[in-house]
Amino acid sequence: MLQMCVMNFSEEVGIDLGTANVLIYIEGKGIVLQEPSVVAVNRDTREILAVGSEAKRMIGRTPGNIAAIRPLRDGVISDYDVTEKMLQYFISKACGRTKFFKPRIIVCVPSGVTEVEKRAVKEAVLQAGSRTVYLIEEPVAAAIGAGIDITGPEGIMIIDIGGGTTDIAVISMGSIVTSISLKTAGDKFDDNIVKYMRRNYNLFIGERMAEKLKKEIGSAFSGEESLKALCKGRDLVSGLPETVEISSDEILAALEEPLDEICEAVHNVLEKTPPELTADVGESGIMITGGGAYLRGIDKRIQQRTGIRTMVADEADFCVARGTGESLKYIDVISKNSLNRRETYI
Repeated sequence: MLQMCVMNFSEEVGIDLGTANVLIYIEGKGIVLQEPSVVAVNRDTREILAVGSEAKRMIGRTPGNIAAIRPLRDGVISDYDVTEKMLQYFISKACGRTKFFKPRIIVCVPSGVTEVEKRAVKEAVLQAGSRTVYLIEEPVAAAIGAGIDITGPEGIMIIDIGGGTTDIAVISMGSIVTSISLKTAGDKFDDNIVKYMRRNYNLFIGERMAEKLKKEIGSAFSGEESLKALCKGRDLVSGLPETVEISSDEILAALEEPLDEICEAVHNVLEKTPPELTADVGESGIMITGGGAYLRGIDKRIQQRTGIRTMVADEADFCVARGTGESLKYIDVISKNSLNRRETYI
């Protein structure tokens, strides 16, 4: 577990409110918390039984009256009350409790989020203990976290592949010029692996096994080294436990559809971008962030599709959280551009 901290009056807090994980960044300390966005709830009383890593261990293993749920789906809040309680727990754990001081918090949201969804995020964070809430689009936060200067007039292209959404954007002068937010990301990868195993092996596996296979042998490009792993599940014919060996080539076959969707969306964003900015992207390249950036060969696949040099950011899964916290230094630029105009700056 990352080191916890005690809040002092000068600190600003950045929250990457992700579908798969919540990360909290505190000014001067860096990322102080990384926990799964999972809550265990008693179905009968709605009592919160566990949050984060402890709750994730319960997925697929709970009795009928207990549910291990994800209160965020596709990058937005699907269960407001549970999200509020989850945030209260994480903020208290990362920052400590104080009766008289409430932090200023900036939260990232997908670039395609609606006004209703923005309001839900803001209200949940305020109720969880914030004094003031600011919102920032994920691609902008990812660019800042990757160490890119977003204030210049040059075009920057970011692909942030999270758990619930993939945000693809071209940024210039601190604002998003063109963007697409897809509900095709890490969770969709896992779902496709589950469907592949059912269809090809009559084997029913859980999302945790699918995620494990994706991380261990997953591949997005046919030129990557072929790896193998054991897949454990329940045989749909006999109903008994079964173990089969599968290869990374099979995982690639399972992921073809969502990977093609992402590549097509990248192409569409480039088509809609002004030619001067497209030329800038051609020179500077495309940066991939988010947990999905670690899928082997995804940079090569996108580069092959676009013909543009594509790179994976350092510590790609931390970029959004780090950029969310550091974005307050750009708040004047951000508030005068897309966030203020589209009312995402609150």
